[in-house]
Amino acid sequence: MSTYTSPVPMPADDAEAPEVCREVYGMPTYLHVPTPDLAASADFWVRGLGFVDFYTLPGQVTHLRRWAFQDVLLVPGEPAAGTGTGTGTPATGIAFSCVLGQIEEIAEACEKLVPGCVSGPEEMLWNSVELTVVTPENTRVVMTAARPIEPGGPAETRLREAGFDFDLPDRSA
Repeated sequence: MSTYTSPVPMPADDAEAPEVCREVYGMPTYLHVPTPDLAASADFWVRGLGFVDFYTLPGQVTHLRRWAFQDVLLVPGEPAAGTGTGTGTPATGIAFSCVLGQIEEIAEACEKLVPGCVSGPEEMLWNSVELTVVTPENTRVVMTAARPIEPGGPAETRLREAGFDFDLPDRSA
């Protein structure tokens, strides 16, 4: 059996984000986002959410990427309609991993580009910090950063009570 090395770093307060993956690979999953303005949407995803323009076929598609397996295809079309009656709640959503040090930076960049598009960050029961951004195309993007689990702390207790069995890294050194 082989061991897979994830592009997502182990949870730590000072975890470093990996570089943008510029390799060509078969994408196991990606988000398809219709937009009436490819350039404006790409600008928000790049300057706000930290993606890069992996490639663009003008007027047809913009392929954006952050880390390995964090791919978004912007295509011409109408944005996703909200659900419910007049709530404007995004119909489409996705979560992307990031590191703790990126949460505030992303929040500030997105808020500067589209005031009011950010909510959070919020500490979650499953030991992550999450920032929710609603993009100009009405896509809910959750940037989620795992927090380190403190031995004997409340997160370890909650997770173990929920049935998770895991070894914590030795941080005594």
